[in-house]
Amino acid sequence: MGRFRRGAAVAFGTALALTLAACSGDSGGGSNTGAAPAAPAVASGDAINLTGACPAKIVVQTDWFAESEYGFLYNLIGSDAKIDTGKKRITGSLVSGGKDTGVDVEVRFGGPAIGYEQVSAQMYVDKSINLGIVSTDEAIQNSASQPTKAVFAPFEVSPGMIMWDKSKHPNFTTLVDIGQTDTKVLYYETDAYMQYLLGAGILRRGQVDGSYDGSPSRWVAEDGKVAEAGFATSEPYIYKNELGDGHSYDVNLQLVNDTGYPVYGQALSVRTGDEAKLAGCLKKLVPIVQRSQADFMAHPQTANALIIKAVKADAGSVWSYSPGLAAYAVQTMKNRALVSNGSNATIGDMEQSRVNRMIQILTPIYAGQKKPVRSGLTPASLFTNQYIDTSIGLK
Repeated sequence: MGRFRRGAAVAFGTALALTLAACSGDSGGGSNTGAAPAAPAVASGDAINLTGACPAKIVVQTDWFAESEYGFLYNLIGSDAKIDTGKKRITGSLVSGGKDTGVDVEVRFGGPAIGYEQVSAQMYVDKSINLGIVSTDEAIQNSASQPTKAVFAPFEVSPGMIMWDKSKHPNFTTLVDIGQTDTKVLYYETDAYMQYLLGAGILRRGQVDGSYDGSPSRWVAEDGKVAEAGFATSEPYIYKNELGDGHSYDVNLQLVNDTGYPVYGQALSVRTGDEAKLAGCLKKLVPIVQRSQADFMAHPQTANALIIKAVKADAGSVWSYSPGLAAYAVQTMKNRALVSNGSNATIGDMEQSRVNRMIQILTPIYAGQKKPVRSGLTPASLFTNQYIDTSIGLK
């Protein structure tokens, strides 16, 4: 699912009601937050010295505000991190295990920071971006005109889900159960996975509502009688703890992945045409990213602190991110094995069979939407494991 688009985060009652998942350009001037400490010393080991192999500054475009789902990226930023609330980005020395790699990294926020544009599209608008967060279905959708290739999959299982209130729907255990009732299911109209769920007979066309805009207002107005799309790492905590005004909902959910939609969510990707010139960099960088993910999952405190600091620094933003939500996100990634080594001992690699299945699912769906995918599209066009170090995985 390109990321579940978190429309506009809205205030509900006395609370900041946070919202659902989505997809930075140079938005002009802004303040750099805080005096940055000196950069870490450059590592002497050749394996993590990126000088010469990579651009002096590696630019990564995300699809949303700073959050723990992208902790592996924020974990790459050294102690000299500079938060720019005007340009919606964080820049600092790119570090691995606390050692400076000799280049900088800039992580840019997405969502409203790029006009809710898809990351793959933004990568073709702004060629200063080296890597972007692109899910498999988005890569397939744009394969003809804005092709991207994934080089690292942070999620073994996408956190995209549909949730329902336990007390209102005690007999629901899966989306099939929902499909046997008249319960309304709120989702973002652009999410391709819904066409899969309808085509597979899991849900019925008359019960799904694509007008969802990311606000919890309808859920609250109907007191949890509807079902709703979101992220397993986010909305369950928010709806239980952070809606405010006396509203609290304990939810159950099913991951969309578990319905037979094996998307790789938020994969780190390059423009397809740029892979060759970045190959020398990717050979060194991707293992560093793998280690960063493993380190973040074991010790998330530093990166989460930077994420929370960055969100708080932007006082004019509608986004809020609490320490409780950050901790919940990491714990959920562990508990549900959303971040894992999968079927082997390696973090971040992708399976050809899964990508091929996504091509089979989505080609007719996008054709029906008059958005034909690239002719002759194959998994090899969409991802590569050649830069993955198979010895690096979660312990």
